[in-house]
Amino acid sequence: MTAPNALDHVRPVFRRILTWAALLAVGLAVVGGVVGLVVAGTPGLVGGLLGAVLSVVFLGLTAVSVLVALRVSKGQMISGAFFGIVMGTWILKFVLFLVVLIALRDRAWVDFPVLAVVIIVGVVGSLVIDVVAVAKARIPIAVRLPGDTVDPGNDTPRP
Repeated sequence: MTAPNALDHVRPVFRRILTWAALLAVGLAVVGGVVGLVVAGTPGLVGGLLGAVLSVVFLGLTAVSVLVALRVSKGQMISGAFFGIVMGTWILKFVLFLVVLIALRDRAWVDFPVLAVVIIVGVVGSLVIDVVAVAKARIPIAVRLPGDTVDPGNDTPRP
């Protein structure tokens, strides 16, 4: 028996994650920008908006990498291609994150503490989105249990 193809069942979950991420981005941009403006003036506004953009870009890269990896691995989540694409993207995100933070740390036009707080809120928000979306997902599995019968014309187990 071959492993079930996860592509058709996981794609809607990650689309939902990307939709919720867009809503998170708008919320982060509005709240982070306004709070940053009040706390640190224009550099705070820039820090809040830039933090919202970076948070969503990194969240989106995760979801897109899983969708691409599922397509490349033909829905087989237990494959070298799947893990290579997802982990490669994770490493790329980590390196890009460090480069961006190092490049922005001493700039006068961006308030670094506001930027950091908005990014942290974005990361926590994206984790909550991931957990809720996956927890509410209804992804079927095809597992034969003791006592199941198999229809000769169909390999799907039936209770």
